[in-house]
Amino acid sequence: MLKRIVSIALFALVASSAAAQTSYPARPIRFVVPYPPGGFTDILARLIGQKLTDSWSQPVVIENRGGGGSTIGSDLVAKAAPDGYTILMVAPDLAINPSLYARLPYDAARDFAPVSLVAWGPIALVANPSVQASTLKEFIALAKAAPRPLNYASGGNGTAGHLAMELFKTAAGIPLVHVPYKGIAPASTDLLSGQVSVMFLQMALARPHVLAGRLRALAVAGNRRSQALPDVPTVAEAGLPGFEVNPWFGVVAPAGTPADVVAKLSGEIGRIMHLPDVKERIATQGGEPAANTPEEFSAFLRSEILKWAKVAKDSGARVD
Repeated sequence: MLKRIVSIALFALVASSAAAQTSYPARPIRFVVPYPPGGFTDILARLIGQKLTDSWSQPVVIENRGGGGSTIGSDLVAKAAPDGYTILMVAPDLAINPSLYARLPYDAARDFAPVSLVAWGPIALVANPSVQASTLKEFIALAKAAPRPLNYASGGNGTAGHLAMELFKTAAGIPLVHVPYKGIAPASTDLLSGQVSVMFLQMALARPHVLAGRLRALAVAGNRRSQALPDVPTVAEAGLPGFEVNPWFGVVAPAGTPADVVAKLSGEIGRIMHLPDVKERIATQGGEPAANTPEEFSAFLRSEILKWAKVAKDSGARVD
């Protein structure tokens, strides 16, 4: 009798899991982007969201919740119902913030269910043309000789651009003053107008301005040159061996989201990232598509949290 009860219970569990896979999604999905519109994260979310809508015939609503170095939008998703109907676009900030903020309203390692890596997004060190330097070496020499420290912009405290520049300052041995903005768009606007001197800018935004002569690209932060600007050397090639910052982007859900729902999201997003038109669109933005399993992305996130903890400690970067 007991054996029969156990068999019935197992059958019910399997049937319930299969039903969740089949029925999900049954209503619109909320896709939170913890940054203002206009950056690469926003572009990726809208691209993925439209493809998910096409695949599943359910609207995927993009919701920009910028501010607090991505913590506001991230906290919103961390506390959302774990049912697969609220997901979050993430970037290195998710792994960086635990080392920058004394108190976070969520635990980056425990409060999210990793879904998939979706892209790599190279960043370039770009300068306003008024800066009297055409190469990275010239810029370092200029920064060392300047009577007052030059300033640099970022999309906000705790962003990849912020910490990448702090790492660069340490590697180059130069003083630079941080000017944080509420997003990449206003930061790049002031860079273009000359209000700030330099910044690490996402290739998607940097490339058109570099080609038009409105910005000067000094180096790419990744471990290899970008196809978007193939003539621009890496920071390591240009004089700082070992320097490497290669921003990534991914999707997570609230912790506790059913594993079968996470797997379905991951599988579909992985399929989307391999579509020829998606790969082409991301390439035009200077990025590279990527995909992995929830387990692989989880391991990657843990390693990133450890990596950026060391960078933050070595650079002394901190957000009060």
